Amino acid sequence: MASIHHVTAISGNPSANLEFYTRTLGLRLVKKTVNFDNPGTYHLYYGDEQGHPGTILTFFPWEHAAAGRNGVGLTEQTTFQVPAASIGYWIHRLIERGVPHEAIEKPFSEPMLSFTDPHGLKLALVGVAGPALEPAWSNGDISAEHAIRGFHGISLMLENAEPTGAILVDIFGFKQTGREGSLVRYEADGALGNIVIIREAGGFLPGRMGQGSVHHIAFRAADDAQQTQMAEKVREAHHIGTTPQIDRQYFRSVYFREPGGILFEIATDQPGFAVDEPVAALGRELKLPPFLESRRREIEAVLPPLGQVERAA
Repeated sequence: MASIHHVTAISGNPSANLEFYTRTLGLRLVKKTVNFDNPGTYHLYYGDEQGHPGTILTFFPWEHAAAGRNGVGLTEQTTFQVPAASIGYWIHRLIERGVPHEAIEKPFSEPMLSFTDPHGLKLALVGVAGPALEPAWSNGDISAEHAIRGFHGISLMLENAEPTGAILVDIFGFKQTGREGSLVRYEADGALGNIVIIREAGGFLPGRMGQGSVHHIAFRAADDAQQTQMAEKVREAHHIGTTPQIDRQYFRSVYFREPGGILFEIATDQPGFAVDEPVAALGRELKLPPFLESRRREIEAVLPPLGQVERAA
């Protein structure tokens, strides 16, 4: 199974983040938890109704972090897919919401509407033919007809596409399918999050991680066995070290730095986001992993207010 599982980015104020992704873009808050390694910080997960792999954009709201800078060695843009016929709807919606956007471009013949979130994360909506027939989450404002279906993919800015492309092909099952100027396109068979575009930008300034930056990209593994096979191949065939498996409560993770320096994750599909609360109630309550539950009062005391989560979920 080859595609993106989730993308994790850095934002500023968590309430502004919640408002933008649930209200403006119409995603569902599927999990309100904390950064397990830094539990004084939220970890917010947005996606479709059930939080399926391929729909999940997550955030560490680090309010005091400096603004990031796009450049070599970072993810340049995160793209979502919408029905091609809905691009006009989204142009009007962004205008109504006061979200600046760029003119429509057509890389690889697909209409793309680019914009940024309130904290500088570069996003785009890509119009594709298939998703109109797929089920979609509706937030009650944006109808399912126009709603975001999940990821289209991500674009990376790197010195050279080939070393990272080898990882995408050999480990995750992507295939190189096109080239336009400095852009190299890789595709997988999955329906969501199956596009990775590498912009070769040799000599360009290196990126700087901060607000508006993608922290890491997770690719799917069906289960522990497939994850183990992938991690072994990373180490043995590509001579890149990996972390041990880490339990993230909703999936299990292995991390490594791909040759261009971007943090990649291999994440299992299971157990999913309904493991600790029913689907109907996803995102409403602060959920903590068992090893942090004894610190709940301390953690809740330092987390900032998050607005009307019940209304936005």
